Amino acid sequence: MEVTLSYGKTGLPVKLPDDNVTVVRPVFVPGLADERAAVADALKHPIGRPALKDMVRPSNTVAIVFCDATRPVPNRLILPVLLGELKSAGVGRDQIVLINALGTHRPSPPQELVELLGEDLVRKYRIVQHDCCDRGTMAPAGRLSTGLELWVNREYLSADSKILTGFIEPHFFAGFSGGGKLVFPGIASLENTKEAHGYRILSHASSTWGITHGNLVWELLTEGALLTAPDFIVNVTLNSEKAITRVFAGELRAAHARGAEHAKQTAMRAVREPFDVVITTNSGYPLDRNVYQTVKGISAAASIVKDGGAIIAAAECIDGIPAGSHFQELLQRAGTPERALELIADPDFSMQDQWQVQLQAEIQMRADVYLYSHRLSQDEICTTMLKPCERIEDTLAELLRKYGPDARICVLPEGPQTIPYVEA
Repeated sequence: MEVTLSYGKTGLPVKLPDDNVTVVRPVFVPGLADERAAVADALKHPIGRPALKDMVRPSNTVAIVFCDATRPVPNRLILPVLLGELKSAGVGRDQIVLINALGTHRPSPPQELVELLGEDLVRKYRIVQHDCCDRGTMAPAGRLSTGLELWVNREYLSADSKILTGFIEPHFFAGFSGGGKLVFPGIASLENTKEAHGYRILSHASSTWGITHGNLVWELLTEGALLTAPDFIVNVTLNSEKAITRVFAGELRAAHARGAEHAKQTAMRAVREPFDVVITTNSGYPLDRNVYQTVKGISAAASIVKDGGAIIAAAECIDGIPAGSHFQELLQRAGTPERALELIADPDFSMQDQWQVQLQAEIQMRADVYLYSHRLSQDEICTTMLKPCERIEDTLAELLRKYGPDARICVLPEGPQTIPYVEA
C-alpha cells in the first residue's frame, strides 16, 4: 500500500507492506464553508462572555497575542476579522498592539511576519516580538501557587483589553495547546517557563496528551494565564488540510474547554495492542520545521509502540535542529539518553529546552527512534541522539528482518494531530 505522510508543504508518499499495517488518522472533520463568517459569528456570540464589540470601549488600548511560526494558526484569516470588529467598536489602529507569542523560540524575521500576518497587517499595525530573556520588557503579574512570581510581557499586561488567539490541538505534556498557553509560556519569562517545564512536573503521569484538569503542567499554565486577567480568547481547531473546523471564542476556561473536548473527540483513536514499529510525522509544515518540534510526533508514536520496538519519524526540518540552540547543545553534551536523563534529573541542573530533551530521552529508553529528513545529513541526525533514516522503506525492511515478517506496523500520517492509545 502507499500512504502519504504529512511532511513539509508537499507530503511524502511511502510504500508499505499490504499486510500487518494499520493506518491511524484523526476523525476527518470538513472545513467550515465560510471561515471568516464563522470567526465573525463567534466574536458576536462567544462562550461565557458578552459580544466582543460590547466588551471594549473606544478609548481602550488592546493587546492581541498571536502564535508564532511553529504553529499552523490561520492568523491571516482570524486577525483581520478580529481587528474589523474592534474597528466597529471605535478602537483606533494606534491603540492596538499585536504580540508574537514566541515563548522560548527565536524571533520572526520580517518576511516570516508577512507570511504569518499578511503584508497589510505588518505594514499598518505595531508588532512586538516577545523576548523571554529580557526582563526589561516584562512586568510582574502576581505570584503563582508554586511561590514563583509570574513575569509577562509589559505591553500585554498594561493593555485595557487583552485578547488571546490560538489553535487547539493535542499537546504531549500540556494536554492541549491554545488557551492560556499563549500567555504562559507564550509571553512569559524564561524562569517561569523552566519551572513549568521542569523535570519533576513533566515526569508526572498526568502531564500527557489529552488531559487538562489534573495535569500539573496545564493547571500551572492556566493558573498563570488567569493571573493576567485575559478578557477574551479566539481559538480554532483545524483538520489535516489546515482548514478551520470550529471556532471557540469567549472566556478563557469555558471556550478552551469546549475546544479541547472537540479536539479530543476527533484526535483520540484506540488500538487493540502496541505495535513493533510506528511510523509517524510532525503534521507537516509548519509544525515539522525542526527536530525540536518533531519530538511531539515521536511522543505520539511512543503511546503505542512496544517496549523494545522502533519509531520512524518523518519531518522536513527546514530550520534544522535548530543549530546553535540550547536543545542541540544539551543533546550533544549528553550524548546518550541515559546521560541526558541523569543530567536533567539533577535538582541543581537548569537549562532552556531541557524539557524537550527529557521527553525524547524517556522515549528512547523504551524504543529505538529513527529520523527521516532530506534536509539533514546523517551526521547531523546522529548529533540529536536519533538514528538516521535515509529512506523509510529501507529502514522498515531492516526492522522487519529484526522483528520478523509478521511484525505489527502502525502509521500515523498526521502525527500529533492523532492521540493513539492502547484500549484497556
